[in-house]
Amino acid sequence: MTEQVKEMRRVYSDFLHDVGARDSSIVVLEADLSSSMSTNSLKEVLGERYVNVGIMEAEMVGLAAGLSLQGFKPYLHTFGPFASRRVFDQVFISLAYAGLGATIIGSDAGVTAEMNGGTHMPFEDLGLMRLIPHATVFEVSDAIQFEAVLQQTRTLSGVTYIRTTRKQVERIYNGVEDFSKGFILSGEGVDLVIVTSGIFVAPVMRVANRLKKEGYSIGVVDLFRVKPMDKMVRSLLVGKSVLTVENHNVIGGLGSAVSDLLSEDTNTPVYKMGIVEQFGRVGKQDYLLSYYGLDEDSIEKRARCILLQKA
Repeated sequence: MTEQVKEMRRVYSDFLHDVGARDSSIVVLEADLSSSMSTNSLKEVLGERYVNVGIMEAEMVGLAAGLSLQGFKPYLHTFGPFASRRVFDQVFISLAYAGLGATIIGSDAGVTAEMNGGTHMPFEDLGLMRLIPHATVFEVSDAIQFEAVLQQTRTLSGVTYIRTTRKQVERIYNGVEDFSKGFILSGEGVDLVIVTSGIFVAPVMRVANRLKKEGYSIGVVDLFRVKPMDKMVRSLLVGKSVLTVENHNVIGGLGSAVSDLLSEDTNTPVYKMGIVEQFGRVGKQDYLLSYYGLDEDSIEKRARCILLQKA
């Protein structure tokens, strides 16, 4: 795998530049992060359909609701904690409860917030957004997948939340994949299936490849659409050992979604790796992954422990 040349924020701004120029229903709202998300040039293309509301995230959601009511299709961006926990009531009531729609981009997911520290480090946004009835919730892993998911939002209704980072990430996909199912499967997973998303897809794939060379049958599921979960996912996991790895609190996020899916099956143990009863903190991503016990070596160690239990 090689580093993806295009930054994730450029994927977002280029998408809006393209569709916004052709679709007059597209409106773009920013909460004083135009330069951070590379959307500052959209004003030239969209004119009054691009609004920087300033550091007023709740008002941004209220504006999006009003625009949606008038037939516009709003795209909103701010950092993950401010796109979820700070505006949860407005998203829940003004958008979802009212039957209106918007695509909300929550950037700098989890440890990718790095030096912005604990207040800006969302470990709970997936859990919050999963609670909203009929919401669609994504976590994207590379630029190619992000572009595909953004294209899907053009026909989605209701509230859509996309969890992402802003910067460059490792390239995982080559552009021929079918992202319509909401997941990507690699390997059979007779011995173990690792379910993950976002920044963990690349390291999990490396761990799986090392274990495969030792003769283990390891499956990897990139569950980039956390809600609604594709019905096929259950059939892939039932009866196997499952390890979930996430850049999120183990309560409410990917691991909880998988556990909910398999709750009526007693023959499918689910082991979860993620943030356990901790807040965010300041640090570079590699340091944070090590601190929280989520670095690549820790993932491989946990996978091997599960495999040894089955031996």
